[in-house]
Amino acid sequence: MSCLLSAGSALAGESSHPHCQLQSVEFEGWQAEQISNTWVRLTVVPQLGGRLMQVRFGDHDYLFVNPEYKGKYFPPSEGDGKGKWFNYGGDKIWPMPEGLNDDHHWPGPLADVLDDGAYKLTVVSQDPTCTVKLDGPPDPKTGLQYSREITLTRDSPEISFRASMKNIVGHAIDWSMQSVSQYDTSDRHNDGNYNRDFWAFTPVNAQSAYFNSYQVRDGLADDPSFEVDDHLFKLHWLYLENEVWLDSNAGWLAVVDGSSRYAMVERFQYDKSAEYPGKATLIFYKNGAALALDPNGMPALRSSIPSNTPFYMEAEINSPIVHLQPGESYSMTTHWFPTSADHDFETVTDVALIDRPLVAMSNADGLLLSGSFGVFFPGELIAHSFNRRGVEIGAISLLSVDPSNSVELHQQIKLSPSAVRVAIHLVDDDGIDRGSVGEVSISKAERGS
Repeated sequence: MSCLLSAGSALAGESSHPHCQLQSVEFEGWQAEQISNTWVRLTVVPQLGGRLMQVRFGDHDYLFVNPEYKGKYFPPSEGDGKGKWFNYGGDKIWPMPEGLNDDHHWPGPLADVLDDGAYKLTVVSQDPTCTVKLDGPPDPKTGLQYSREITLTRDSPEISFRASMKNIVGHAIDWSMQSVSQYDTSDRHNDGNYNRDFWAFTPVNAQSAYFNSYQVRDGLADDPSFEVDDHLFKLHWLYLENEVWLDSNAGWLAVVDGSSRYAMVERFQYDKSAEYPGKATLIFYKNGAALALDPNGMPALRSSIPSNTPFYMEAEINSPIVHLQPGESYSMTTHWFPTSADHDFETVTDVALIDRPLVAMSNADGLLLSGSFGVFFPGELIAHSFNRRGVEIGAISLLSVDPSNSVELHQQIKLSPSAVRVAIHLVDDDGIDRGSVGEVSISKAERGS
């Protein structure tokens, strides 16, 4: 199935990008549906709990696929009765809070309908936006039924998700939804080893409820993977099992593979008036070796063999806890932006991952603009200049950009003597201003006056 634009479509003449496409494929031994455009290829396996099993951007695969279960499927009815979890990998939706305390906690993905049930895939749209919907089976234990829409357009690598939970029982229930993405942290150039240059970032909450602005829920409290620097939580992936909770209110997280120079930004909506499970808006889980007591009560390193404990990191985004009456539904939207990245990381804007922020240096020829970015949309960078009253007095085209390539800006421009501020915006290929990459003030010293 292909997403085709009609010859008379107004959009057909406005974009130079080919159409998005939908097609049935075989992936690692599973029957799958593939959604693709110029930049990305999404592989969905409905049978495996509606998982998005892989995201390929250029030649880079982001998600972990468990080699132990490739091509295999274990329905919920085939659980071995010992509480085994079939971790296929990929990206899925789970309930929160987890626990064994009562009916208001999810005991986990142990031969569970929500995690292992076969989902039904329906094509929602093909022209000019490709959207599939995945409807899961009802789960009487939690009272939930999940559905999920995944959308890709032809104009950018942005991936949009709309996950919904519905109350299918005859009484009120309270649940949070969690988007669980397992990123591959293996060293792709050194089999059997892990990536020493893999990172995750999110801004910390200035009024955090947690000590140190985060809370370690499992693993070493002084895990050297974690650091807070200038209001930014940094996770450097090391092969130590750990789970860390954050009440970040910024609405984004970034995952950066410094070895391959690819990154993913996940965006979500933060509701400051809502209750989140354990106050956490997002969670990072590192799979790895852990300290445990052996049968003799002596400390021992558990699961230090990569074949038993593979290399991956989970980025988990939580929705608020929602009170659902019978028949009611709640939806959570998230957006992913795959892009290129440098070894540095500074922050995220509406349109780019910033490796080195915008800098302006004056010289005899005008103003030299520099910086390094991974953009989310293809288009053009435009430098807008403003006077002291905030009135725009000029716009200069800088260069064409594409998410596939890291932007190294090093460009000289001439400005009006009355300019006191420069803002660089990204205008996409359809002429839409997507927002600011950065802005700088121009002092008299910088102007040489």
